Amino acid sequence: MTSPVVQDNQPRKTKFTFEEAVDVWLRRWCGQFQHEIAAAYVINPRAVNQVLKGITHVGSEQEAARRVGRTA
Repeated sequence: MTSPVVQDNQPRKTKFTFEEAVDVWLRRWCGQFQHEIAAAYVINPRAVNQVLKGITHVGSEQEAARRVGRTA
């Protein structure tokens, strides 16, 4: 007998905050892949890609660079 399907009602994240977007840049520069960053935040990998392409949270790359003393 199979187990019944149980609905997962946990809310999922759909957008990053600016601080999280800065963290996305820091993680990427440390070598993490986009799908790994997405898994850490339980978010769709498209949201990570949009941050890295500058579509969302414009300025987050510059802020991350400022925090680590790197030229963006």
